[in-house]
Amino acid sequence: MNLQHILAELAAERDRLDQAIAALDGITTNRRRGRPPKAAQASARPARRRRRLSAEGRRRISEAAKRRWAQRRKKAA
Repeated sequence: MNLQHILAELAAERDRLDQAIAALDGITTNRRRGRPPKAAQASARPARRRRRLSAEGRRRISEAAKRRWAQRRKKAA
């Protein structure tokens, strides 16, 4: 047998063994099930843009709340 042929077969065998070891190593790792830790969640999620409320919007909400509370006070009396 040719020395180059033997080296090629040994290298192929080494590659097959490396793949088998990697596959078995992937099975035996202790991967955590369920929700990832908070640090991993924060980095994976894009930052949410905060919605801003205009002064007009705040005023309308305030007036609506005041009307609701006035109606409740009227019913209670």
